[in-house]
Amino acid sequence: MSASPILLHADSPAPLPAPLPAAALPPPGPTAFLAALRERVGTRIGTSAWTLIDQARIDLFAQATGDHQFVHVDPVRAAAETPYGGTVAHGYLTLSILGAAAGEALPAHPCIRAVLNLGADRVRFLAPVPSGTRLRGTFTLTSVTALPEGKAALRLAASVEAEAGEAVRSVLAADLTLMLVLAEPENSA
Repeated sequence: MSASPILLHADSPAPLPAPLPAAALPPPGPTAFLAALRERVGTRIGTSAWTLIDQARIDLFAQATGDHQFVHVDPVRAAAETPYGGTVAHGYLTLSILGAAAGEALPAHPCIRAVLNLGADRVRFLAPVPSGTRLRGTFTLTSVTALPEGKAALRLAASVEAEAGEAVRSVLAADLTLMLVLAEPENSA
């Protein structure tokens, strides 16, 4: 996540808004930040920018994971032998974009020192992702829990959406748990 002092993003999938002015932010400490997040439980708190999933990216993922199934890496054979008209991204490649998408789309605050993945539950691959598709992540906050030692857990309903002409459709859904490592901002009194 970036260190910019954006508290929360707009509740729409529109482009992300400009950072909030300093006067609109809650006090800089973790307690106020978590209280502001709790007020947003049940709302969409972020949408990432679009990411292109092209054949080069699919091939790099295949190389990194050792999954060279033809449906992913052989455009000619995939066009001839599958109903997709060409190659499709690995499901786990689609899932893997959620990390960067969350870092881009979720609340940032000066008290956040680190964000760690704790888990992904109820992962569902809803539709294939043809090579050349643009994807984005959307995130709805479902819970905020304070943890010991200056940490907090965020539960998020995440969706990976694909651009399909002028429409947008979900291709993956998952429940994510992220751990925030919090500390008082360095410039606080």
